[in-house]
Amino acid sequence: MTMTTRAPALLVLEDGRTFRGESYGAEGETFGEAVFATGMTGYQETLTDPSYHRQVVVQTAPHIGNTGVNDEDPESGRIWVAGYVVRDPARRVSSWRARRSLDEELAAQGVVGISGVDTRALTRHLRERGAMRAGISSIETDPDALRERVLASPQMSGAELAGEVSTQEAYVVPAAGERRFTVAALDLGIKTMTPRRMAERGIEVHVLPAWSTLEDVLAVRPDGLFLSNGPGDPETAEAQAAVLRGALERDLPFFGICFGNQVFGRALGFGTYKLGYGHRGINQPVQDLTTGKAEVTAHNHGFAVKWSTDGRPYAPVETPYGTAEVSHVCLNDDVVEGLVLRGGDGALKAFSVQYHPEAAAGPHDAAYLFDRFVELMERRREE
Repeated sequence: MTMTTRAPALLVLEDGRTFRGESYGAEGETFGEAVFATGMTGYQETLTDPSYHRQVVVQTAPHIGNTGVNDEDPESGRIWVAGYVVRDPARRVSSWRARRSLDEELAAQGVVGISGVDTRALTRHLRERGAMRAGISSIETDPDALRERVLASPQMSGAELAGEVSTQEAYVVPAAGERRFTVAALDLGIKTMTPRRMAERGIEVHVLPAWSTLEDVLAVRPDGLFLSNGPGDPETAEAQAAVLRGALERDLPFFGICFGNQVFGRALGFGTYKLGYGHRGINQPVQDLTTGKAEVTAHNHGFAVKWSTDGRPYAPVETPYGTAEVSHVCLNDDVVEGLVLRGGDGALKAFSVQYHPEAAAGPHDAAYLFDRFVELMERRREE
């Protein structure tokens, strides 16, 4: 499908930096936190990841939309990004799996975007100045007027967003084949592929709303508890941290990813903080300190756990639930990327990672973590 003539569009950051381009997707106006994602593939998974709720995503890969949009790869039931910024949109779709163009899908879901932007310059600006609020408009031509509305828009710090993206009612993803375990998964913005990865391992997953109580979790008689990825500030997740503390007191095996990692940190008594520009993309290098192995991983987070000791080596910390340790770190900036909790005998009780081991659209270096969760539940059952 060839591209049509597009209306002029404007992107303004909260510090006044302005970019002009053409409308892409829906025409109109939108606001959110401007962040950049470095993946060269998987834009459909990025767009439908609930963790990007209320964010204006800048794609650093210059050519976007070549494979169109299909009906098999979405990570949720809708596009969640607040706005979309690309440099060079594909002129026509080229994939046997495509059902429509990316431009058509963005327009159909009312997602305002902008194309023809120097995304390299924009990314460098966000790296130097940090993630910040932004507005995209194809109906406003005055940058100063648009900036005023940007400054009036809500900030990400202090935002409670998990409840806005969570399922409203519990549902079950059955095990593929024989059911070996039952897991209660708190949906803080869960991606479709995550319960599938567990189902592949014989786990029946009960996906529960973000506001579920400990009683709701225990009612499904789980062998383990899982906390998903999701958007917003982890300081607002005290209710979920309280549920997790109750599970840890009962020695219920736990696995968390992304937002779930941050909630785990807070449940153990650590603080969280906002990163300058975050980690987003499918090419982030992480080291597993328990094995020394380096992995290429998929990330989408703007907050991180603040460890109580500075710099490597990260000293273990005693908590009311056992000994907490840093298990993974980012090789770019030493940000804490994983936690483990051990009992008095040194055995693993709970663990989490800051990245996305389900890794749709790749890479798959961290898929072993789902096997680690299975092993943890097996060991707990044998005790």
